[in-house]
Amino acid sequence: MRAISALLAVAVARAAAPEYGYQVVHVYPHDRTAFTQGLEFRGGFLYEGTGLEGRSSLRKVKLETGEVLQKIDLSPQLFGEGITVINQHIIELTWKHQLGLVYDQVSFKRLRTFNYPGEGWGLTNDGSQIYMSDGTAQIRVWDATTLQEKKRLKIHDGARAIEELNELEWVRGEIYANVWQTDRIARISPADGSVVGWIDLAGILPVADRGGVDVLNGIAYDSLGDRLFVTGKLWPKLFEIKLLPKSPGR
Repeated sequence: MRAISALLAVAVARAAAPEYGYQVVHVYPHDRTAFTQGLEFRGGFLYEGTGLEGRSSLRKVKLETGEVLQKIDLSPQLFGEGITVINQHIIELTWKHQLGLVYDQVSFKRLRTFNYPGEGWGLTNDGSQIYMSDGTAQIRVWDATTLQEKKRLKIHDGARAIEELNELEWVRGEIYANVWQTDRIARISPADGSVVGWIDLAGILPVADRGGVDVLNGIAYDSLGDRLFVTGKLWPKLFEIKLLPKSPGR
């Protein structure tokens, strides 16, 4: 009986969160020179942070056409990472410089910088708190005003820690996170860091469009229109998708 109970406990601990597939609702053009690191949808426009040294930028983009309406370049030595828009400001991370940048949302004027320990990967917010990924299985929670760390969430699916969390997005009370070098997005509970679902986006970018592209990275959510968008680094397309529960055995 003890052996059976132990096996059941292990099975429960290892139980994976439910998986979701997708339906493509609409396809939009995306700048295939944009090494997408951060993506958000606000007020009818996309805001996008791009990476690579000498090519990093912050952009305001017209969803329907992919046209870059506004752009500011980072210093050539900086490798831009995730962004989030909150309180009329845009906050941007850099990869290894431990340097954050704060901009005015309207003018893109750089207002100030700040520092944090370790690497910067992804950012999102829930309106009062900011969530930051650093490439590990942890998400840092910051005060939205002071940008000071309050706590950390350990991200896990059952007993398994989920490493290499990348771009983040706040979607209907959950944190969606790209997992680097995969076609999967983790749906994370901000209450305890548990993965409550997986989105499998395998095959979303057609083979004909895969020349010269990098990994899936970039999640944006239109809270007013309830629309979910995904793209990738150097991808020529951005997809509006609808999630579909996967049937058992699929």
